[in-house]
Amino acid sequence: MAAPAEAEVAAGFAEADEAAELTRALGRLLPGLETESKLGRRRALEALEHALEEAVRPGTDSAAFQGPWARLLLPRLLRLLTDPAEGCRALAAHLLDLGLRRAARPRDALPRLLPALTARLARPESTRPPPEPCEELRLALVQLLHLAVDLGGAALAPHLDDAVRALRGALLDPFAAVRREGCECAAALARAIPEHFHMQSESLIGPLMQTISHQHWKVRVAVIEATGTVIQFGNGNSVDDVLSHFAQRLFDDVPQVRQAVTSVVGGWLLNLRDRYSFFHKLTPLLLSSFSDEMPEVRQTATSLWEKVGLQWQEENEADLKDKLDFASPPPPNYPEHESRPGLGCRELVFRNLSKVLPAICHDITDWVVGTRLKAAQLLPVLLLHAEDHITQHLEIVLRTLHQACTDEEKAVVSSCVRAAELIGTFVSPEVFLKLILAMLKKAPSASGLLILASVIRGCPRNALQPHLKVIATELAQEHICQGSENNSYLEHLLLCVQTLLSVCQEDCCAASLQLSEVLVTIMAVSDAVSLEKKAQKTMDTLAEVEDIPSSQDLYRKHLGALLERLTASHGEWTVHSVQLLKFTVLLTQAGPAVGEALQHVIPTLRACLQPTTDPHMRLKLFSILSSLLLRPKDTVDSQGQFHGYLDMVINDILAPNLQWHAGRTAAAIRTATISCLWALISSDILSAKQVQEAQETLMPQVLATLEDDSQTTRLISCRIISRFLKNSGDTMEPEKFLKVYPELLKRLDDVSNDVRMAAASALLTWLKCIESVDGKSAYQSSVQFLYRELLVHLDDPESAIQDTVLEVLKEGSVLFPDVLVRETEAVVHKHRSATYCEQLLQHMQTMAAAR
Repeated sequence: MAAPAEAEVAAGFAEADEAAELTRALGRLLPGLETESKLGRRRALEALEHALEEAVRPGTDSAAFQGPWARLLLPRLLRLLTDPAEGCRALAAHLLDLGLRRAARPRDALPRLLPALTARLARPESTRPPPEPCEELRLALVQLLHLAVDLGGAALAPHLDDAVRALRGALLDPFAAVRREGCECAAALARAIPEHFHMQSESLIGPLMQTISHQHWKVRVAVIEATGTVIQFGNGNSVDDVLSHFAQRLFDDVPQVRQAVTSVVGGWLLNLRDRYSFFHKLTPLLLSSFSDEMPEVRQTATSLWEKVGLQWQEENEADLKDKLDFASPPPPNYPEHESRPGLGCRELVFRNLSKVLPAICHDITDWVVGTRLKAAQLLPVLLLHAEDHITQHLEIVLRTLHQACTDEEKAVVSSCVRAAELIGTFVSPEVFLKLILAMLKKAPSASGLLILASVIRGCPRNALQPHLKVIATELAQEHICQGSENNSYLEHLLLCVQTLLSVCQEDCCAASLQLSEVLVTIMAVSDAVSLEKKAQKTMDTLAEVEDIPSSQDLYRKHLGALLERLTASHGEWTVHSVQLLKFTVLLTQAGPAVGEALQHVIPTLRACLQPTTDPHMRLKLFSILSSLLLRPKDTVDSQGQFHGYLDMVINDILAPNLQWHAGRTAAAIRTATISCLWALISSDILSAKQVQEAQETLMPQVLATLEDDSQTTRLISCRIISRFLKNSGDTMEPEKFLKVYPELLKRLDDVSNDVRMAAASALLTWLKCIESVDGKSAYQSSVQFLYRELLVHLDDPESAIQDTVLEVLKEGSVLFPDVLVRETEAVVHKHRSATYCEQLLQHMQTMAAAR
């Protein structure tokens, strides 16, 4: 017992001796700190620095240092923090740091140290500069404050106000390093005295939020981390003050900043005392990081969220007992690339969904692109957690998606499509179809169709099958399939059909007619070639799922029903009518199936091609009819039944439209009509008798069109007359026959060489008809007149016309050669180009010699 006591006494004497020696050493140096010379004070401080470094080296007694430090050195060094010389202030701060680290009871220095630091760091007003002008020295002072916080611990409580004032100044300091150090110091202060810190924590939130958007990303990270600690150990109500700022940092370009937000929010959800009050506010921030572009951020968010859900599940195990004991399996058609969240995570989202969803739906239509994108990315994450609980919020979600799908940003639309697919996965088709189809009925739109296609894609086949025909029938309604001619609208309408085919496959046979009608409408209305090709390809897919060889066979299956529904309103058609466009698509795409539906096609054409109907519509239909007649075996006569409608075509369609009417449009219609007639008689479907009947009916109108203003009309008319003459010219009545050649003869003076040559060819055919007629002498005067007129054209300035006319005369000379010789000899001396007359005479001599 005596030995330890003696040792303590000896140690006490040694400590007293060491303290006395240090006091004497300091006593010699301290007067230098009071000199008026800056250089003198600096040298004194440097000497003190050397002395303190000796005093704090390993092996020295900190208890011996405590007395001289607190009694002699600390007061003088604190006064030197306001020294005019920057170097002296810097040395004083450094010596204070050394002294605090060496002192046996650093907490004793806090009552004098903290007010001094506050005086140098705190700014009276936020607009005024800090009292300490040197940036590096302010950094040293904040580091000294940080050291005091670390060493002071619970003893800081009485000085909390001073510490907070100093930190408020540091957090708003112009120097970035000071702000970062201030953030770290604030976090250390919160951890040091949590039982007292909550009374002052709100004072730091304002400066922290003013600094959270600092240009240096490291400062932003430090602020976020400090805010997390300040609120964790302070007043939880401050969460409301920082949420908007944290949400903005989720848009930060630097991934470390977004990572910091994710970590802090996750930490609050796990450890914040009042976290149950803020679940609905913090959960969206953490889940927003699920869609971050950086894998590290996504991984952090996922890991933290799993811990949050598991902790909440453990804390509420009694409430979840039934769900834990009888766990429900994942819904059918659950997304393959998604892992199902735990029960705690799902319940946490479901119980807060009613509070979170309105804000998401508001932000998804914000004017800032970034806000819309984040909200759109968050929505499918929430729906994935909520699963079938979406149903009670379905109306507001669909209304929001309907608006968001019109966004110009593709990423926003993509996320909304993903959300709609999840609705299809988790919600009964009976429920979502009731809302979506009502929405489309009220106001058809491209976004509404996109939502419908997306929910169909996410829906299981067996759940959708009972509603397939309802969907297809609704899509085929005029107010939807003819709702707009906009390409985007039509693309989404086509997407609905494609999705139905993809999901339901063979089940689509039950709605084949309705789906075909939608596809025909898309091909009719669209002005984009690519979209028409997609629609035709989808028609081929529909044929495949029905196990039909090709889309031609699909048209054959439905053409009658489609035409019957379509042509019911033909009396109201104009060139702009969608029904007309659909009619033309069916005629051009159905191929051989047209020949099986002539009972609908020809009467409709007759009704629409009357002279009283829309002239532009008539032009369009004549163009279609002409294309059909050019390949009749593949279209109108595929079944050999066209002859039964020939009289209707000739008498009720062609004849009325060949009548002359004034105007360019009327002329264009005559051209289209004469083209149809040419296509008809040029085809192989008419017999000689049918051609003769057509000639007897139409020859007067065709002859009249020889005077038409259109060169094309005149040219085709000449060819038609030639064809009529070849087929039945020798059987025509003489009076009608003789009326033909004067009209053709006029065309030899036409402005178009093509028409003149066609007219010459027709005249040759006319002459050959006389050759095969009994009693041709009755036509001698007419032929003589024709010879005389043709000889005039041998003097034509165009050599091609001269050659053609010469051939006509040569061929026609067999009728009355003597007459032609006399006529030729009578005019040969008058011709400028006598060579042609001489050739003709030589030809006549050769023929006479041969006879």
